[in-house]
Amino acid sequence: MPDHAPDQARDRAPGGTPDGGDLLVRVLREHGVDTVYGVVSVHNLPLVEAVARDLRFVAVRHEAAAVNAADGHARASGGLGCALTSTGTGAGNAAGSMIEALAAGSRVLHVTGNIDSPYLGQGRGVIHETKDQLGMLTAVSKHAAAVTSAETAGTVLREAARKALALPHGPVSVEWPIDLQYAPQPQEHASPWERPRPPALPEEGLDEAVRLVGSARRPVIWAGGGAREAGEPLRALAELLGAPVFTSNAGRGSIPEDHDLVIGNFATSPAAAPLLAAADLLLSIGTHFRSNETRHYKLALPERHVQIDVDPAALGRAYPVTLGVRGEASRVLAALADAVTPATEDGWRERGVATRRAVRQKLRADIGPYALICDAIRRHLDPRSPIARDVTIPSSQWGNRLLPILDPATNVFPLGGGIGQGLAMGIGAALARPDVPSLVMAGDGGLSVHLGELATLAQERPWLVLLVFNDGGYGVLRNMQDAHMGRRSGVDLFTPDFSALAAATAMPYALVQHAEEFDEAFAKAVAARQPYLLEVDVTAVGPTPVPFVPPVALPKGR
Repeated sequence: MPDHAPDQARDRAPGGTPDGGDLLVRVLREHGVDTVYGVVSVHNLPLVEAVARDLRFVAVRHEAAAVNAADGHARASGGLGCALTSTGTGAGNAAGSMIEALAAGSRVLHVTGNIDSPYLGQGRGVIHETKDQLGMLTAVSKHAAAVTSAETAGTVLREAARKALALPHGPVSVEWPIDLQYAPQPQEHASPWERPRPPALPEEGLDEAVRLVGSARRPVIWAGGGAREAGEPLRALAELLGAPVFTSNAGRGSIPEDHDLVIGNFATSPAAAPLLAAADLLLSIGTHFRSNETRHYKLALPERHVQIDVDPAALGRAYPVTLGVRGEASRVLAALADAVTPATEDGWRERGVATRRAVRQKLRADIGPYALICDAIRRHLDPRSPIARDVTIPSSQWGNRLLPILDPATNVFPLGGGIGQGLAMGIGAALARPDVPSLVMAGDGGLSVHLGELATLAQERPWLVLLVFNDGGYGVLRNMQDAHMGRRSGVDLFTPDFSALAAATAMPYALVQHAEEFDEAFAKAVAARQPYLLEVDVTAVGPTPVPFVPPVALPKGR
Protein backbone atom coordinates (compact mmCIF):
# COMPACT_ATOMS: atom_id res chain seq x y z
CA MET A 1 0.00 0.00 0.00
CA PRO A 2 1.31 3.52 -0.71
CA ASP A 3 2.59 5.54 2.22
CA HIS A 4 3.63 9.08 3.06
CA ALA A 5 7.40 8.86 3.64
CA PRO A 6 10.16 6.27 3.33
CA ASP A 7 11.73 4.65 6.38
CA GLN A 8 15.14 5.07 4.75
CA ALA A 9 16.27 7.70 2.28
CA ARG A 10 17.76 6.56 -1.00
CA ASP A 11 20.59 8.83 -2.03
CA ARG A 12 22.54 7.25 -4.86
CA ALA A 13 23.86 9.34 -7.67
CA PRO A 14 23.94 7.83 -11.17
CA GLY A 15 27.02 5.65 -11.41
CA GLY A 16 27.03 5.01 -7.65
CA THR A 17 26.86 1.67 -5.88
CA PRO A 18 24.13 -0.56 -7.36
CA ASP A 19 21.28 -1.47 -5.01
CA GLY A 20 18.40 -3.92 -5.25
CA GLY A 21 16.52 -1.79 -7.73
CA ASP A 22 19.44 -1.86 -10.13
CA LEU A 23 19.66 -5.61 -9.73
CA LEU A 24 15.95 -6.05 -10.45
CA VAL A 25 16.23 -3.96 -13.62
CA ARG A 26 19.21 -6.07 -14.74
CA VAL A 27 17.34 -9.34 -14.20
CA LEU A 28 14.20 -8.06 -15.93
CA ARG A 29 16.20 -6.92 -18.94
CA GLU A 30 17.85 -10.31 -19.12
CA HIS A 31 14.37 -11.83 -19.45
CA GLY A 32 13.04 -9.36 -22.01
CA VAL A 33 10.81 -7.41 -19.60
CA ASP A 34 10.41 -3.70 -20.39
CA THR A 35 7.15 -2.91 -18.55
CA VAL A 36 6.34 -3.40 -14.86
CA TYR A 37 2.99 -2.85 -13.10
CA GLY A 38 2.74 -1.88 -9.47
CA VAL A 39 1.93 0.38 -6.52
CA VAL A 40 4.74 2.34 -4.90
CA SER A 41 5.32 1.98 -1.17
CA VAL A 42 7.93 2.58 1.51
CA HIS A 43 8.66 -1.13 1.30
CA ASN A 44 9.44 -1.26 -2.42
CA LEU A 45 10.68 2.27 -3.11
CA PRO A 46 14.20 1.35 -4.33
CA LEU A 47 12.69 -1.14 -6.78
CA VAL A 48 10.08 1.26 -8.13
CA GLU A 49 12.61 4.08 -8.49
CA ALA A 50 14.98 1.95 -10.56
CA VAL A 51 12.23 0.50 -12.74
CA ALA A 52 10.70 3.95 -13.37
CA ARG A 53 14.14 5.30 -14.26
CA ASP A 54 15.25 2.51 -16.61
CA LEU A 55 12.09 0.69 -17.78
CA ARG A 56 8.39 1.54 -17.97
CA PHE A 57 6.63 1.59 -14.62
CA VAL A 58 2.82 1.57 -14.86
CA ALA A 59 1.39 2.93 -11.62
CA VAL A 60 -1.90 1.08 -11.14
CA ARG A 61 -4.31 1.95 -8.31
CA HIS A 62 -4.50 -1.40 -6.54
CA GLU A 63 -2.11 -4.28 -6.01
CA ALA A 64 -4.60 -6.81 -7.35
CA ALA A 65 -4.69 -4.82 -10.58
CA ALA A 66 -0.88 -4.85 -10.74
CA VAL A 67 -0.85 -8.65 -10.89
CA ASN A 68 -3.84 -8.78 -13.27
CA ALA A 69 -2.13 -6.33 -15.63
CA ALA A 70 1.15 -8.27 -15.50
CA ASP A 71 -0.88 -11.42 -16.18
CA GLY A 72 -2.61 -9.87 -19.21
CA HIS A 73 0.73 -8.58 -20.47
CA ALA A 74 2.27 -12.05 -20.19
CA ARG A 75 -0.61 -13.71 -22.03
CA ALA A 76 -0.57 -11.21 -24.90
CA SER A 77 3.21 -10.99 -25.23
CA GLY A 78 4.11 -14.63 -24.64
CA GLY A 79 6.82 -13.47 -22.25
CA LEU A 80 7.24 -12.74 -18.56
CA GLY A 81 4.93 -10.25 -16.84
CA CYS A 82 6.11 -8.42 -13.73
CA ALA A 83 4.22 -6.87 -10.81
CA LEU A 84 5.63 -4.89 -7.86
CA THR A 85 3.68 -4.65 -4.61
CA SER A 86 4.32 -3.87 -0.97
CA THR A 87 4.42 -6.11 2.05
CA GLY A 88 1.55 -7.06 4.34
CA THR A 89 -1.73 -5.62 3.09
CA GLY A 90 -0.22 -4.90 -0.31
CA ALA A 91 0.91 -8.49 -0.78
CA GLY A 92 -2.45 -9.69 0.54
CA ASN A 93 -4.27 -7.53 -2.00
CA ALA A 94 -2.22 -9.16 -4.74
CA ALA A 95 -2.98 -12.70 -3.57
CA GLY A 96 -6.40 -12.98 -5.23
CA SER A 97 -4.97 -12.07 -8.60
CA MET A 98 -2.13 -14.52 -8.07
CA ILE A 99 -4.80 -17.21 -7.70
CA GLU A 100 -6.09 -16.27 -11.16
CA ALA A 101 -2.58 -16.37 -12.63
CA LEU A 102 -2.06 -19.77 -11.01
CA ALA A 103 -5.34 -21.10 -12.44
CA ALA A 104 -4.35 -19.88 -15.90
CA GLY A 105 -0.69 -20.91 -15.74
CA SER A 106 0.46 -17.35 -16.45
CA ARG A 107 4.12 -16.38 -16.51
CA VAL A 108 4.08 -13.69 -13.83
CA LEU A 109 6.94 -12.57 -11.58
CA HIS A 110 5.47 -10.94 -8.46
CA VAL A 111 8.06 -9.06 -6.41
CA THR A 112 6.85 -7.78 -3.06
CA GLY A 113 8.57 -6.04 -0.21
CA ASN A 114 8.95 -7.04 3.40
CA ILE A 115 9.88 -5.32 6.63
CA ASP A 116 13.51 -4.93 7.75
CA SER A 117 15.12 -8.37 7.94
CA PRO A 118 16.26 -8.05 11.60
CA TYR A 119 12.60 -7.72 12.68
CA LEU A 120 11.12 -10.59 10.62
CA GLY A 121 9.03 -13.05 12.59
CA GLN A 122 9.07 -11.08 15.84
CA GLY A 123 5.51 -9.79 15.72
CA ARG A 124 6.50 -6.44 17.17
CA GLY A 125 4.11 -4.46 14.96
CA VAL A 126 6.43 -2.97 12.36
CA ILE A 127 4.36 -1.05 9.83
CA HIS A 128 3.14 -3.41 7.05
CA GLU A 129 4.20 -6.50 9.03
CA THR A 130 2.15 -9.65 8.57
CA LYS A 131 2.35 -13.20 9.84
CA ASP A 132 4.04 -15.72 7.54
CA GLN A 133 3.84 -13.70 4.34
CA LEU A 134 5.95 -16.29 2.53
CA GLY A 135 3.46 -18.98 3.50
CA MET A 136 0.64 -16.93 1.98
CA LEU A 137 2.64 -16.37 -1.21
CA THR A 138 3.51 -20.07 -1.41
CA ALA A 139 -0.19 -20.93 -1.33
CA VAL A 140 -1.00 -18.75 -4.35
CA SER A 141 2.16 -19.22 -6.43
CA LYS A 142 3.83 -21.96 -8.42
CA HIS A 143 6.99 -21.03 -6.51
CA ALA A 144 7.75 -18.52 -3.76
CA ALA A 145 11.06 -17.51 -2.21
CA ALA A 146 12.56 -14.86 0.06
CA VAL A 147 15.66 -12.78 -0.44
CA THR A 148 17.78 -13.38 2.67
CA SER A 149 20.96 -11.51 1.73
CA ALA A 150 22.25 -9.07 -0.84
CA GLU A 151 24.68 -11.74 -2.04
CA THR A 152 21.91 -14.18 -2.96
CA ALA A 153 19.27 -11.74 -4.30
CA GLY A 154 20.24 -12.19 -7.94
CA THR A 155 20.13 -15.96 -7.64
CA VAL A 156 16.68 -15.86 -6.01
CA LEU A 157 15.26 -13.56 -8.71
CA ARG A 158 16.69 -15.53 -11.62
CA GLU A 159 15.53 -18.85 -10.19
CA ALA A 160 12.03 -17.43 -9.75
CA ALA A 161 11.92 -16.17 -13.34
CA ARG A 162 13.19 -19.53 -14.59
CA LYS A 163 10.41 -21.37 -12.76
CA ALA A 164 7.73 -19.01 -14.11
CA LEU A 165 8.89 -19.69 -17.66
CA ALA A 166 9.41 -23.43 -17.29
CA LEU A 167 6.63 -25.87 -18.18
CA PRO A 168 4.07 -26.02 -16.76
CA HIS A 169 4.07 -22.23 -16.61
CA GLY A 170 2.85 -20.41 -13.52
CA PRO A 171 3.22 -17.28 -11.38
CA VAL A 172 6.06 -16.93 -8.89
CA SER A 173 6.59 -14.62 -5.93
CA VAL A 174 9.71 -13.14 -4.35
CA GLU A 175 9.58 -11.25 -1.05
CA TRP A 176 12.42 -8.81 -0.44
CA PRO A 177 13.07 -7.10 2.91
CA ILE A 178 13.47 -3.35 2.54
CA ASP A 179 16.94 -3.15 4.11
CA LEU A 180 18.18 -5.72 1.61
CA GLN A 181 16.67 -3.72 -1.25
CA TYR A 182 18.76 -0.70 -0.19
CA ALA A 183 21.87 -2.80 0.42
CA PRO A 184 24.76 -2.52 -2.06
CA GLN A 185 24.67 -5.36 -4.55
CA PRO A 186 27.82 -7.34 -5.37
CA GLN A 187 29.15 -7.33 -8.90
CA GLU A 188 27.71 -10.30 -10.79
CA HIS A 189 28.85 -12.46 -13.63
CA ALA A 190 25.55 -14.05 -14.52
CA SER A 191 25.43 -16.52 -17.38
CA PRO A 192 23.36 -15.41 -20.38
CA TRP A 193 19.74 -16.38 -19.85
CA GLU A 194 18.22 -19.00 -22.11
CA ARG A 195 14.53 -19.82 -22.25
CA PRO A 196 13.98 -23.23 -20.63
CA ARG A 197 13.96 -25.98 -23.21
CA PRO A 198 10.77 -28.02 -23.50
CA PRO A 199 10.98 -31.61 -22.30
CA ALA A 200 12.21 -34.20 -24.75
CA LEU A 201 9.76 -36.56 -26.40
CA PRO A 202 8.42 -39.09 -23.90
CA GLU A 203 10.19 -42.42 -23.78
CA GLU A 204 6.99 -44.27 -22.91
CA GLY A 205 3.54 -44.23 -24.46
CA LEU A 206 4.24 -42.62 -27.82
CA ASP A 207 4.07 -45.82 -29.88
CA GLU A 208 0.85 -46.84 -28.15
CA ALA A 209 -0.58 -43.36 -28.74
CA VAL A 210 0.22 -43.72 -32.46
CA ARG A 211 -1.62 -47.05 -32.50
CA LEU A 212 -4.69 -45.82 -30.62
CA VAL A 213 -5.04 -42.56 -32.53
CA GLY A 214 -4.33 -44.21 -35.88
CA SER A 215 -6.95 -46.91 -35.33
CA ALA A 216 -9.74 -44.52 -34.36
CA ARG A 217 -12.61 -44.34 -36.82
CA ARG A 218 -14.31 -41.31 -35.28
CA PRO A 219 -11.72 -39.32 -33.30
CA VAL A 220 -12.33 -35.99 -31.59
CA ILE A 221 -9.76 -33.63 -30.07
CA TRP A 222 -10.08 -31.50 -26.93
CA ALA A 223 -7.47 -28.71 -26.82
CA GLY A 224 -6.86 -26.99 -23.49
CA GLY A 225 -4.56 -24.21 -22.39
CA GLY A 226 -1.57 -26.51 -22.82
CA ALA A 227 -2.19 -26.48 -26.58
CA ARG A 228 -1.93 -22.69 -26.98
CA GLU A 229 1.67 -22.86 -28.20
CA ALA A 230 1.17 -26.03 -30.25
CA GLY A 231 -1.07 -24.59 -32.91
CA GLU A 232 0.68 -25.75 -36.07
CA PRO A 233 1.20 -29.42 -35.12
CA LEU A 234 -2.31 -29.48 -33.62
CA ARG A 235 -3.80 -28.18 -36.87
CA ALA A 236 -1.74 -30.64 -38.92
CA LEU A 237 -2.90 -33.62 -36.83
CA ALA A 238 -6.55 -32.51 -36.84
CA GLU A 239 -6.51 -32.15 -40.62
CA LEU A 240 -4.74 -35.50 -41.07
CA LEU A 241 -7.38 -37.24 -38.95
CA GLY A 242 -10.33 -35.15 -40.09
CA ALA A 243 -10.98 -34.81 -36.36
CA PRO A 244 -13.37 -32.17 -34.97
CA VAL A 245 -11.65 -30.00 -32.37
CA PHE A 246 -13.31 -28.95 -29.13
CA THR A 247 -11.50 -26.50 -26.88
CA SER A 248 -11.66 -25.37 -23.31
CA ASN A 249 -11.95 -21.63 -22.78
CA ALA A 250 -8.19 -21.56 -22.15
CA GLY A 251 -7.45 -23.43 -25.38
CA ARG A 252 -9.38 -21.12 -27.67
CA GLY A 253 -7.45 -20.00 -30.74
CA SER A 254 -4.93 -22.84 -30.58
CA ILE A 255 -6.26 -23.39 -34.08
CA PRO A 256 -7.86 -20.16 -35.39
CA GLU A 257 -11.59 -20.43 -34.80
CA ASP A 258 -12.47 -19.70 -38.40
CA HIS A 259 -11.12 -23.18 -39.31
CA ASP A 260 -13.84 -25.63 -40.41
CA LEU A 261 -12.75 -28.33 -37.97
CA VAL A 262 -12.87 -26.11 -34.89
CA ILE A 263 -16.09 -26.62 -32.97
CA GLY A 264 -14.53 -24.67 -30.11
CA ASN A 265 -15.72 -24.10 -26.55
CA PHE A 266 -19.05 -25.82 -27.17
CA ALA A 267 -18.64 -29.25 -25.60
CA THR A 268 -21.67 -28.76 -23.33
CA SER A 269 -23.92 -27.49 -26.12
CA PRO A 270 -26.84 -29.89 -26.74
CA ALA A 271 -26.11 -29.59 -30.46
CA ALA A 272 -22.68 -31.14 -29.86
CA ALA A 273 -23.94 -34.13 -27.87
CA PRO A 274 -24.59 -36.46 -30.86
CA LEU A 275 -21.03 -35.97 -32.14
CA LEU A 276 -19.48 -36.71 -28.76
CA ALA A 277 -21.72 -39.76 -28.35
CA ALA A 278 -20.64 -41.10 -31.74
CA ALA A 279 -16.90 -40.53 -31.23
CA ASP A 280 -14.79 -43.60 -30.54
CA LEU A 281 -11.66 -41.83 -29.24
CA LEU A 282 -10.87 -38.59 -27.43
CA LEU A 283 -7.41 -37.04 -27.75
CA SER A 284 -7.07 -34.36 -25.07
CA ILE A 285 -4.16 -31.95 -24.84
CA GLY A 286 -3.19 -29.84 -21.82
CA THR A 287 -6.62 -29.43 -20.28
CA HIS A 288 -8.00 -29.48 -16.73
CA PHE A 289 -11.55 -30.41 -17.88
CA ARG A 290 -12.86 -27.63 -15.63
CA SER A 291 -16.18 -28.13 -13.90
CA ASN A 292 -17.98 -25.33 -15.75
CA GLU A 293 -16.88 -26.83 -19.09
CA THR A 294 -17.94 -30.41 -18.32
CA ARG A 295 -21.31 -29.95 -16.55
CA HIS A 296 -19.53 -30.48 -13.25
CA TYR A 297 -17.83 -33.61 -14.64
CA LYS A 298 -21.10 -35.17 -15.78
CA LEU A 299 -20.41 -34.55 -19.49
CA ALA A 300 -20.17 -37.92 -21.24
CA LEU A 301 -16.90 -38.27 -23.13
CA PRO A 302 -15.60 -41.17 -25.27
CA GLU A 303 -14.42 -44.14 -23.22
CA ARG A 304 -11.17 -44.48 -25.16
CA HIS A 305 -9.11 -41.49 -24.10
CA VAL A 306 -5.52 -40.54 -24.91
CA GLN A 307 -4.40 -37.62 -22.77
CA ILE A 308 -1.27 -35.51 -23.36
CA ASP A 309 0.00 -33.24 -20.60
CA VAL A 310 3.36 -31.95 -19.43
CA ASP A 311 2.16 -32.35 -15.82
CA PRO A 312 1.96 -36.03 -14.85
CA ALA A 313 -0.52 -35.22 -12.07
CA ALA A 314 -3.06 -34.12 -14.69
CA LEU A 315 -3.17 -37.48 -16.46
CA GLY A 316 -6.46 -39.16 -15.55
CA ARG A 317 -7.23 -36.67 -12.80
CA ALA A 318 -10.63 -35.51 -14.09
CA TYR A 319 -11.58 -38.26 -16.57
CA PRO A 320 -10.24 -41.83 -16.86
CA VAL A 321 -7.59 -42.40 -19.51
CA THR A 322 -6.77 -45.34 -21.72
CA LEU A 323 -3.30 -43.90 -22.15
CA GLY A 324 -1.61 -40.94 -20.52
CA VAL A 325 1.37 -39.40 -22.32
CA ARG A 326 3.57 -37.06 -20.35
CA GLY A 327 5.14 -34.56 -22.71
CA GLU A 328 5.17 -31.07 -24.17
CA ALA A 329 2.20 -30.71 -26.52
CA SER A 330 3.87 -29.40 -29.67
CA ARG A 331 6.53 -32.14 -29.71
CA VAL A 332 4.10 -34.98 -29.01
CA LEU A 333 1.54 -33.73 -31.54
CA ALA A 334 4.21 -33.28 -34.23
CA ALA A 335 5.42 -36.84 -33.60
CA LEU A 336 1.87 -38.17 -33.88
CA ALA A 337 1.23 -36.26 -37.10
CA ASP A 338 4.43 -37.73 -38.57
CA ALA A 339 3.69 -41.32 -37.54
CA VAL A 340 -0.09 -41.82 -37.62
CA THR A 341 -1.79 -43.50 -40.56
CA PRO A 342 -5.41 -42.45 -40.08
CA ALA A 343 -8.36 -44.85 -40.30
CA THR A 344 -11.04 -42.17 -40.04
CA GLU A 345 -14.34 -43.24 -41.57
CA ASP A 346 -15.78 -41.41 -44.54
CA GLY A 347 -18.07 -38.53 -43.61
CA TRP A 348 -16.67 -37.99 -40.10
CA ARG A 349 -14.98 -34.71 -40.98
CA GLU A 350 -18.18 -33.46 -42.60
CA ARG A 351 -20.13 -34.41 -39.51
CA GLY A 352 -17.77 -32.28 -37.44
CA VAL A 353 -18.19 -29.34 -39.81
CA ALA A 354 -21.97 -29.67 -39.57
CA THR A 355 -21.74 -29.74 -35.76
CA ARG A 356 -19.61 -26.59 -35.81
CA ARG A 357 -22.34 -24.86 -37.80
CA ALA A 358 -25.16 -26.21 -35.63
CA VAL A 359 -23.74 -25.11 -32.26
CA ARG A 360 -23.17 -21.59 -33.57
CA GLN A 361 -26.60 -21.32 -35.12
CA LYS A 362 -28.17 -22.41 -31.83
CA LEU A 363 -26.21 -19.87 -29.78
CA ARG A 364 -26.96 -17.07 -32.24
CA ALA A 365 -30.66 -17.82 -31.82
CA ASP A 366 -30.25 -17.89 -28.03
CA ILE A 367 -28.69 -14.42 -27.86
CA GLY A 368 -30.89 -12.67 -30.43
CA PRO A 369 -29.78 -9.06 -31.05
CA TYR A 370 -26.43 -9.56 -29.33
CA ALA A 371 -25.30 -11.62 -32.35
CA LEU A 372 -25.07 -8.30 -34.23
CA ILE A 373 -22.78 -6.95 -31.50
CA CYS A 374 -20.63 -10.09 -31.62
CA ASP A 375 -20.26 -9.84 -35.41
CA ALA A 376 -19.33 -6.14 -35.28
CA ILE A 377 -16.63 -6.72 -32.67
CA ARG A 378 -14.85 -9.27 -34.84
CA ARG A 379 -15.31 -7.19 -37.99
CA HIS A 380 -13.58 -4.10 -36.58
CA LEU A 381 -10.76 -5.70 -34.57
CA ASP A 382 -7.45 -6.89 -35.94
CA PRO A 383 -6.79 -10.67 -35.74
CA ARG A 384 -3.98 -9.80 -33.27
CA SER A 385 -6.19 -7.61 -31.08
CA PRO A 386 -6.33 -8.71 -27.43
CA ILE A 387 -9.90 -9.43 -26.36
CA ALA A 388 -10.12 -9.24 -22.55
CA ARG A 389 -13.43 -10.36 -21.10
CA ASP A 390 -14.45 -9.88 -17.50
CA VAL A 391 -17.01 -12.25 -15.96
CA THR A 392 -20.31 -10.90 -17.24
CA ILE A 393 -23.27 -12.32 -19.18
CA PRO A 394 -22.08 -11.25 -22.66
CA SER A 395 -18.68 -12.83 -21.97
CA SER A 396 -19.97 -16.02 -20.38
CA GLN A 397 -22.85 -16.60 -22.78
CA TRP A 398 -21.32 -15.68 -26.15
CA GLY A 399 -17.97 -13.89 -25.82
CA ASN A 400 -16.31 -17.08 -24.58
CA ARG A 401 -17.76 -19.15 -27.44
CA LEU A 402 -19.18 -17.31 -30.43
CA LEU A 403 -16.76 -14.37 -30.71
CA PRO A 404 -13.97 -15.87 -32.88
CA ILE A 405 -10.48 -16.04 -31.41
CA LEU A 406 -7.89 -16.16 -34.19
CA ASP A 407 -4.70 -15.98 -32.09
CA PRO A 408 -4.49 -17.76 -28.71
CA ALA A 409 -2.50 -14.87 -27.19
CA THR A 410 -5.51 -12.57 -27.71
CA ASN A 411 -7.76 -14.77 -25.55
CA VAL A 412 -7.65 -12.98 -22.18
CA PHE A 413 -10.22 -14.15 -19.65
CA PRO A 414 -10.14 -14.83 -15.88
CA LEU A 415 -10.18 -18.63 -15.96
CA GLY A 416 -10.53 -18.80 -12.18
CA GLY A 417 -13.92 -17.10 -12.55
CA GLY A 418 -13.22 -14.04 -10.38
CA ILE A 419 -15.18 -10.92 -11.27
CA GLY A 420 -13.63 -7.48 -11.76
CA GLN A 421 -10.25 -8.49 -13.19
CA GLY A 422 -10.91 -7.80 -16.86
CA LEU A 423 -10.00 -4.11 -17.05
CA ALA A 424 -6.53 -4.47 -15.56
CA MET A 425 -5.86 -7.61 -17.60
CA GLY A 426 -6.90 -5.70 -20.70
CA ILE A 427 -4.62 -2.76 -19.88
CA GLY A 428 -1.65 -5.12 -19.58
CA ALA A 429 -2.55 -6.90 -22.82
CA ALA A 430 -3.01 -3.59 -24.65
CA LEU A 431 0.39 -2.30 -23.54
CA ALA A 432 1.95 -5.57 -24.73
CA ARG A 433 0.44 -5.08 -28.21
CA PRO A 434 0.31 -1.31 -28.75
CA ASP A 435 0.12 -1.50 -32.55
CA VAL A 436 -3.40 -3.00 -32.63
CA PRO A 437 -6.64 -2.03 -30.87
CA SER A 438 -7.58 -3.94 -27.71
CA LEU A 439 -11.02 -4.64 -26.28
CA VAL A 440 -12.21 -5.05 -22.71
CA MET A 441 -15.72 -6.47 -22.27
CA ALA A 442 -17.07 -5.79 -18.78
CA GLY A 443 -20.32 -5.55 -16.91
CA ASP A 444 -21.25 -2.62 -14.71
CA GLY A 445 -20.94 -4.80 -11.60
CA GLY A 446 -17.51 -6.17 -12.45
CA LEU A 447 -16.16 -2.81 -13.53
CA SER A 448 -17.16 -1.31 -10.19
CA VAL A 449 -14.76 -3.67 -8.40
CA HIS A 450 -11.80 -1.70 -9.74
CA LEU A 451 -13.17 1.66 -10.89
CA GLY A 452 -9.85 3.18 -9.88
CA GLU A 453 -8.20 1.51 -12.85
CA LEU A 454 -10.12 3.89 -15.11
CA ALA A 455 -7.55 6.42 -13.93
CA THR A 456 -4.76 4.02 -14.94
CA LEU A 457 -6.39 3.66 -18.35
CA ALA A 458 -6.56 7.43 -18.77
CA GLN A 459 -2.99 7.81 -17.51
CA GLU A 460 -1.38 5.23 -19.83
CA ARG A 461 -3.66 5.90 -22.82
CA PRO A 462 -3.42 2.56 -24.65
CA TRP A 463 -5.43 1.94 -27.81
CA LEU A 464 -8.29 0.25 -25.97
CA VAL A 465 -12.07 0.21 -26.17
CA LEU A 466 -13.77 -0.40 -22.82
CA LEU A 467 -17.13 -1.94 -23.68
CA VAL A 468 -19.47 -1.86 -20.66
CA PHE A 469 -22.69 -3.89 -20.69
CA ASN A 470 -24.87 -2.14 -18.12
CA ASP A 471 -27.67 -4.23 -16.64
CA GLY A 472 -27.74 -2.61 -13.21
CA GLY A 473 -26.00 -5.27 -11.15
CA TYR A 474 -24.62 -8.79 -11.18
CA GLY A 475 -26.55 -10.24 -14.12
CA VAL A 476 -25.00 -13.72 -14.02
CA LEU A 477 -25.99 -14.29 -10.40
CA ARG A 478 -29.33 -12.56 -10.89
CA ASN A 479 -30.21 -15.11 -13.56
CA MET A 480 -29.03 -17.93 -11.33
CA GLN A 481 -31.20 -16.75 -8.45
CA ASP A 482 -34.20 -16.24 -10.74
CA ALA A 483 -33.82 -19.77 -12.11
CA HIS A 484 -33.19 -21.64 -8.87
CA MET A 485 -34.16 -19.61 -5.82
CA GLY A 486 -37.16 -17.48 -6.60
CA ARG A 487 -35.77 -14.33 -4.95
CA ARG A 488 -32.83 -11.99 -5.42
CA SER A 489 -30.13 -11.27 -2.89
CA GLY A 490 -27.27 -8.80 -3.34
CA VAL A 491 -27.46 -8.60 -7.13
CA ASP A 492 -29.28 -5.33 -7.86
CA LEU A 493 -26.74 -2.54 -7.48
CA PHE A 494 -26.47 1.22 -7.77
CA THR A 495 -24.91 1.92 -11.15
CA PRO A 496 -22.63 4.91 -11.71
CA ASP A 497 -23.12 7.39 -14.53
CA PHE A 498 -20.61 6.08 -17.05
CA SER A 499 -20.75 9.19 -19.19
CA ALA A 500 -19.71 11.23 -16.14
CA LEU A 501 -16.96 8.73 -15.30
CA ALA A 502 -15.64 8.99 -18.86
CA ALA A 503 -15.64 12.77 -18.66
CA ALA A 504 -13.89 12.66 -15.29
CA THR A 505 -11.12 10.51 -16.75
CA ALA A 506 -10.77 12.41 -20.05
CA MET A 507 -12.13 9.59 -22.21
CA PRO A 508 -14.49 9.78 -25.20
CA TYR A 509 -17.84 8.12 -24.49
CA ALA A 510 -20.84 6.82 -26.42
CA LEU A 511 -24.06 5.03 -25.48
CA VAL A 512 -25.71 2.24 -27.50
CA GLN A 513 -29.39 1.52 -26.86
CA HIS A 514 -30.20 -0.55 -29.96
CA ALA A 515 -28.13 -3.44 -31.32
CA GLU A 516 -28.36 -1.99 -34.83
CA GLU A 517 -26.45 1.09 -33.63
CA PHE A 518 -23.50 -0.88 -32.33
CA ASP A 519 -21.54 -1.42 -35.55
CA GLU A 520 -21.13 2.29 -36.27
CA ALA A 521 -20.46 3.17 -32.62
CA PHE A 522 -17.83 0.46 -32.20
CA ALA A 523 -16.10 1.36 -35.47
CA LYS A 524 -15.85 4.97 -34.28
CA ALA A 525 -14.45 3.86 -30.90
CA VAL A 526 -11.77 1.70 -32.54
CA ALA A 527 -10.85 4.45 -34.99
CA ALA A 528 -10.19 6.88 -32.10
CA ARG A 529 -6.92 5.02 -31.29
CA GLN A 530 -7.15 5.94 -27.60
CA PRO A 531 -9.04 4.84 -24.48
CA TYR A 532 -12.75 4.96 -25.31
CA LEU A 533 -15.70 4.04 -23.07
CA LEU A 534 -18.60 2.54 -24.97
CA GLU A 535 -21.70 1.66 -22.93
CA VAL A 536 -24.41 -0.77 -24.00
CA ASP A 537 -27.71 -0.22 -22.20
CA VAL A 538 -28.80 -3.83 -21.73
CA THR A 539 -32.24 -2.80 -20.51
CA ALA A 540 -32.87 -0.85 -23.72
CA VAL A 541 -31.41 -3.51 -26.04
CA GLY A 542 -33.42 -6.13 -24.19
CA PRO A 543 -32.67 -9.54 -22.66
CA THR A 544 -31.38 -12.49 -24.63
CA PRO A 545 -34.17 -14.83 -25.83
CA VAL A 546 -32.62 -17.60 -23.70
CA PRO A 547 -31.30 -16.33 -20.34
CA PHE A 548 -27.77 -17.32 -19.43
CA VAL A 549 -27.70 -19.36 -16.21
CA PRO A 550 -24.21 -20.33 -15.02
CA PRO A 551 -23.51 -24.09 -15.03
CA VAL A 552 -22.98 -24.31 -11.27
CA ALA A 553 -23.96 -27.48 -9.42
CA LEU A 554 -26.53 -26.88 -6.67
CA PRO A 555 -27.92 -29.27 -4.05
CA LYS A 556 -31.12 -30.99 -5.10
CA GLY A 557 -34.22 -29.04 -4.25
CA ARG A 558 -32.63 -25.59 -4.78
